[in-house]
Amino acid sequence: MPSSPSLFHVAIVGGGPAGLMAAEVLSSAGVQVTVYDVMPSVGRKFLLAGVGGMNITHSEPRADFLGRYREREAEMTALLAGFDADRLRDWVHGLGVETFVGSSGKVFPREMKAAPLLRAWLARLRGAGVQFRVRHRWLGWDAQGALRFATPDGDLLVRHDAVLLALGGGSWKRLGSDGSWLPVLAERGVDVRPLLPANCGFDCNWSAHFADKYAGQPLKSVTLEFTDPAGNTVRKTGECVISSYGVEGNLIYAFSAPIRDSLLANGSATVYLDLLPQKSAEQVAAEVMHPRGSRSLSSHLQSRLNLKGVRAGLLRECLSKEAFNDMASLAAGIKRLPLTVHATRPIDEAISTAGGVRFEAMDGRLMLKTLPGVFCAGEMLDWEAPTGGYLLTACLASGRAAGLGMLDWLELREG
Repeated sequence: MPSSPSLFHVAIVGGGPAGLMAAEVLSSAGVQVTVYDVMPSVGRKFLLAGVGGMNITHSEPRADFLGRYREREAEMTALLAGFDADRLRDWVHGLGVETFVGSSGKVFPREMKAAPLLRAWLARLRGAGVQFRVRHRWLGWDAQGALRFATPDGDLLVRHDAVLLALGGGSWKRLGSDGSWLPVLAERGVDVRPLLPANCGFDCNWSAHFADKYAGQPLKSVTLEFTDPAGNTVRKTGECVISSYGVEGNLIYAFSAPIRDSLLANGSATVYLDLLPQKSAEQVAAEVMHPRGSRSLSSHLQSRLNLKGVRAGLLRECLSKEAFNDMASLAAGIKRLPLTVHATRPIDEAISTAGGVRFEAMDGRLMLKTLPGVFCAGEMLDWEAPTGGYLLTACLASGRAAGLGMLDWLELREG
């Protein structure tokens, strides 16, 4: 191997947060880095994720934070040990971008935008000598082990001393993450799991009347209860949105993994909505059973409980006609309304994906056991997390860990 770091050439395939963080680690050690990306510019998904307010991480206690990674908590704990939420904020501050903690505990850039952060980051990377090659679609390897790319000028073969694959998951295909890398790695003997939608919406088989009338309507301050296939019951209050096909939004995304797993196991899943979490079951029952005189039931519910609009419509959609003739059943339905979902939305509509390269397929440096010198990071690894800053934090942490792993493999790690 070359004796000088500057004589090493490393290829990073994928210009998202994981790839860019690895590029920073490697270039700061003097390694020559080239980042290849299929899109006309890097960081496309990163920029779009920040359109509604760039959530970079979360300030909750460490144990709660790590628990968000579910079955991969142990593996993610190891990665986040070197780059947790606090170190991420320090890193952002080092780029000249201030942050603040919102009322929900989420951490945002002061300007609430991703573009200033990305501009400062790319300027620093270019200053460190990182080269960018866009409109390069990775196709795999040739028979001699060279990387194959399709470019506007034709196919290209390139060789490097080490390679990092940071190609994202399978969602948001228009931004470059299409999951096409999975069969390429599987053919090379890499242990991978099929990609599944995560942080996604669900189909509910609404009636045409309900869908036409309420699609796009928000359900604010409702409590969702769900019991997962293992028998664990979780409740969370938040908001979601009725869509023409079913339900979506932050409250739904928070439960999307266990709901998806239940769908895979049973073909359908039922969640329960408390439409009036600010009132006790006894209060709701008392108001429902209060004499209504000549008023219609709809007017009665609106007058006594302010139950109207999409909440009232959802009640009619999900409860039987018999329940509306039994005030005790109606009151119980308001507090625990069964909502059955039948399918996840297509993977390309999901915010993120589950599945990918199993951690068991890599060594502790995130290098593939079957392909020495090839490393993986970011969302293409087999982990998932809810929205709230956990996705970005893990991508950055895994990119940093892969960069350090590459330095170690190249025998350049200091100390």
